[in-house]
Amino acid sequence: MPAPMEPPVGPPPPQPPVPTRAELVEHLRHTRIAGDVATPRENNLAHFRALANGDRYYWFGLELGDRWTDEQDVLAVMAERVGVVDDPGHRAGQDTIDPDLTVDALERAAVRLRKAADAGERVLFATGHPGGLLDVHRSVAAALRVAGCHVVRVPLGLVADEGVVVQLADVAMHERGATLWHTHSPEPMRAVLDALPRHGEPLPDLVFADHGWAGCAGQRGLDTVGFADCNDPALFLAEAEGTLAVAVPLDDHVVNPRFYEPMTAYLLAAAGLAL
Repeated sequence: MPAPMEPPVGPPPPQPPVPTRAELVEHLRHTRIAGDVATPRENNLAHFRALANGDRYYWFGLELGDRWTDEQDVLAVMAERVGVVDDPGHRAGQDTIDPDLTVDALERAAVRLRKAADAGERVLFATGHPGGLLDVHRSVAAALRVAGCHVVRVPLGLVADEGVVVQLADVAMHERGATLWHTHSPEPMRAVLDALPRHGEPLPDLVFADHGWAGCAGQRGLDTVGFADCNDPALFLAEAEGTLAVAVPLDDHVVNPRFYEPMTAYLLAAAGLAL
């Protein structure tokens, strides 16, 4: 039986203008992708505490052991890498993501994407936030495909968390009841990474993902670029430990997913991949 053919590559969608760094920082603030974000301080601290107390829901598939059992240590990393308020006495109200840290992380991610393009690497894309970040992943996948990378195709029929793994626009997601699910679970990524060798496929050279998809891939030792919100500390702890290549801080579900388009344009341009 012949191997399935790669889907044809159509004309790329129109791209928004590439902002300068200063313009992107202002855009991130204006749209609340960064700056004064919608996630309240109380929610952030509750998640930091839950992770420190060993609640694996917040570990995103990472094995953190007993290295992060102090909530204040988690807060310190989140202040350094995300820009949340570093005052432990600030217990309620507004919290923040530093947009300059977001752009710094995008530039680090761009270096890794350029490496993937130059080497024609195998890249796997996945999102646990299809309502917010699907088009970010799709755009990067399209750009890397044009640059000569191989976008990993997910085997059919994978089951996880009472649903299935599907792949649309080159991006793996979790589906239950004909609905794409917001999920923090690492189980869909575990299903993919376990299935690839069974189907005679090598593991990806790079994973571009978020949530538990990214955490699981990083824990498996794969080079991983991940997006995470200020109430999701696990990926930033993993970056601090060297388990994750890059963790990009941002509000991962703002009111209009098109607000991410200038950010994506900046990322691709920085990687030399603008379409």
